[in-house]
Amino acid sequence: MTFKQLEALYWIARLGGFAQAANQLHTSQSAISKRVHELEQLFETELFDRSQRTARLTEKGEEMFVLARKLLEQRDAAIEQFGKPGVVERRIRLGVTELTAMTWLPRLVGLIRQHYPKVILEPDVDDSLQLRDKLLADELDLVIVPETFADSRMPHKVIGQVRSAWMCKPGVVPQPHGGAMRLHELARHRMLVQGNNSGTGRAYDAWMKEQGVQPADVIVVSNLVALTGLTVSGLGVSYLPRECLQPLVAAGMLAVIEVAPALPVVRYVAMHKGEHRSALTSSIVMLAQECCDFARMFQAQAEEESEEEREEKAERQEKNGSGRPDAA
Repeated sequence: MTFKQLEALYWIARLGGFAQAANQLHTSQSAISKRVHELEQLFETELFDRSQRTARLTEKGEEMFVLARKLLEQRDAAIEQFGKPGVVERRIRLGVTELTAMTWLPRLVGLIRQHYPKVILEPDVDDSLQLRDKLLADELDLVIVPETFADSRMPHKVIGQVRSAWMCKPGVVPQPHGGAMRLHELARHRMLVQGNNSGTGRAYDAWMKEQGVQPADVIVVSNLVALTGLTVSGLGVSYLPRECLQPLVAAGMLAVIEVAPALPVVRYVAMHKGEHRSALTSSIVMLAQECCDFARMFQAQAEEESEEEREEKAERQEKNGSGRPDAA
């Protein structure tokens, strides 16, 4: 019995088909079928019910699935516990929102490559709702989304927060003299919002309802780049990340509207499924906490450490009894 055979059975059962398992394991469908056939020959029992059109496990197949899951988890734990970070070989599917991709994602990718050069990272940029659903469907290993989508089925850890402000093209909304505009007054203007598929959109929609405000004219724009562009064009007012769009404010393309009450901050969390917790995913969450910075757009990767810096960090890790990155 081999791990490849167990992986084939495990992913067929989890994803519902031989083709899906082949895609997950980066191999052919015939190779997956061969591994399952080898297992069935080894134990002289059918593991899948061939009378069904879908890949349905037999009773013995269910027992083998439980065993496969335990053995694969133990294998992964052993590799991460006894292997050095530089030799850990795994594929991590990381889901992030558009704002993360446009700000600090390159820094995170650079840090992961420094600490785990053999880990294959596959970023997926999507809206918060889709990322959560992909995580639940085992299509992603880790997602970084607004806390609005925190789920009791998935452990989460806060890694940072975003401050937003109401913005518009200069002159679209006159700023009152001597104070801030009231939220209900702002709501008389056309509002560009992100909608319920967005964690930020969902958070601010709920917040406005708590304030007793219902905008009369709303356009839902799920894409952050499009939302920013439409606001710059003068189509309406919108909530946008304040710090990273400061260059557009300084250039006179956007104006910040001071509104009372002010928009609440939105916290971002890293989430994974409970059964997928590992030393590697925990370390990646720590690295995300270290480099999370929504204040600047298109951040470059961190410069590679010098040999002396790497040696000092290795000494610190050895003293701490951990082969994982420091939680700076």
